[in-house]
Amino acid sequence: MVIALALCAMAADLVTMGAAAKTTLQAVSEGLTCQCGCGLTIANCAHPTCGFAIPLRQELQTLIDKGIGRDQILVSMRRKYGEKILSAPTTEGFNILAWVMPFVAIIAGGALIVLAMGRWRGAPDESSRAVQPQADQFDPALRRRLEQELHSRL
Repeated sequence: MVIALALCAMAADLVTMGAAAKTTLQAVSEGLTCQCGCGLTIANCAHPTCGFAIPLRQELQTLIDKGIGRDQILVSMRRKYGEKILSAPTTEGFNILAWVMPFVAIIAGGALIVLAMGRWRGAPDESSRAVQPQADQFDPALRRRLEQELHSRL
């Protein structure tokens, strides 16, 4: 979990450093998902006549020309279209689970595998061993009769 939080902090630092650099259409459109149904980002939408990506690219370029930064544009688009427009979940509120849960699942799965391997390799439980009867537990008369019948049949 500590590793996941460190990775989130590093990602936030990279985003902050990117905002200090010059905002480009490519950088902004990579952060937004096309809503035409293709499932790609605005920068990568392959539909030549996409009714969503093409006008949005023009709108983004207008905002960039006005000097608005990447983060401000993304916030504006999030307000306009909702959370679904963002190509990556935000690192706040419930969305933090999207960043943390893969690491938690991997760690939990590894722990379960280690536990299972330990149980499989461990010594068998005392209660599971069959109790072997000792020779003196049988009635001597029955033992003699058994031996006689075995000798007579062989």
